[in-house]
Amino acid sequence: MSTEVAIPCQKKPNDHTTDSFADLLASDLEWCADIVLMRLKLYLGQECAYQDITHLPPALPEGTSPYAEFLKQHSLNFEERLLLVLSLVPHLRPQLLDFFLVKNTSYDREFTEFGGVLEAPHKGFLPTGETALFLLAGKDIHKRLACGYLFGKNHLFATKNILSLAHTNTRAPYFSGLLQLNERYLDRFTGLPRPTHHYHVDFPAHPIFTGLNWEDLVLPAHTKEEVMEILTWMEHGETLLHAWELRTRIKPGCRVIFHGPPGTGKTLTATLLGKTTGKEVYRIDLDKITSKYIGETEKNLARVFDEAENKDWILFFDEADALFGKRTQVNNANDRHANQEVAYLLQRIEDFPGVVVLASNLLGNLDKAFTRRFQAIIQFPMPGPEERRLLWEKSFSKHCTLSEDIDLARVAEAYALAGGALINVVRYCSLEALKRHSSKILLADLEKGIRRELMKEGRTS
Repeated sequence: MSTEVAIPCQKKPNDHTTDSFADLLASDLEWCADIVLMRLKLYLGQECAYQDITHLPPALPEGTSPYAEFLKQHSLNFEERLLLVLSLVPHLRPQLLDFFLVKNTSYDREFTEFGGVLEAPHKGFLPTGETALFLLAGKDIHKRLACGYLFGKNHLFATKNILSLAHTNTRAPYFSGLLQLNERYLDRFTGLPRPTHHYHVDFPAHPIFTGLNWEDLVLPAHTKEEVMEILTWMEHGETLLHAWELRTRIKPGCRVIFHGPPGTGKTLTATLLGKTTGKEVYRIDLDKITSKYIGETEKNLARVFDEAENKDWILFFDEADALFGKRTQVNNANDRHANQEVAYLLQRIEDFPGVVVLASNLLGNLDKAFTRRFQAIIQFPMPGPEERRLLWEKSFSKHCTLSEDIDLARVAEAYALAGGALINVVRYCSLEALKRHSSKILLADLEKGIRRELMKEGRTS
């Protein structure tokens, strides 16, 4: 091959040992740059100080940065380390890959074997699986085949959703997929804060948040205990699957159903799970998910699950029985279509490595074939008198005072309200106080607010 590439002299490996957060990343980026130059020299038949890229090992993972700790925890080998660093390059030092933009003068086009894509608005070369295999194997077909394990479904990178190949064309060769590092690990390794994503109006999910904390959530002790088990899984699930080697017996992910009347804390609990673990919680918009056109519902679900898996979201399906309710026997094409939707959803939920929460007002409305696939079914009952008293006490602003004739214990005993309805009452009587230019909550306003909520539910007491 006659093509000549201007490549600087190969540097000798250095011994990088530092505790700095950034220095190990910088060291590995330099190492990757050296590997790129070495591979290109070897491939193009130019003079090179080494004949095998493994003769240039990376630095030892010293220090206490998240990146160093990850490398030590998982003991990545040479190939795994290079693949991981390559996925970081476009984010931290994109110019490192500019050498791949050289043209093959024999054909007046880019080198097919380098892989990579050019994708606006990014100005540089984005590595693909093909790029990784070129760096690792060069012309060696045996080595290329041997490196295929890095992209296997049972490899650490796949099971922990660390990096993957993103494909825009399902008919394209598999390794032409864009090499993508999960944003959770990008954040973890770089320490750079990233904003919440804002999706197009047609995206069938949106993020939900809360300014409250666990002490603001009033639940029966047994319900709260079951909720805490979800947090235990989120903290120790990876250890259970990998360090304890139970991944062949236990499916990844956590699938739970919250059921109970409206306003009993189902949504708040889901948002608190995200707030505690630093994960975004996305509520699924069922109006945008479901479609009368065959195949569209599955496509909408796929969009959400693909995005959620890549970004490690918690998925929250509110009023889930609208989509996952009981199915009748198959009498026509519409029934078959509905059953296909449920079957597809079951498969995606079972394969999802994160947390999926389904919320329903009535458990009996959900298909039993569906519910038995879940690890936990947690009831959120109507709060009892003592729980209602706590809710009343926690709900009023610290900037207001209650009139002397308001007895919250008596109110809690007399009126069976869920937390959501109770907050509506607090909102009403607080606004009435502000309208009077006062900070005092009056009993008459409190009772009127309660009557308004009871009338919504068709009750008088």
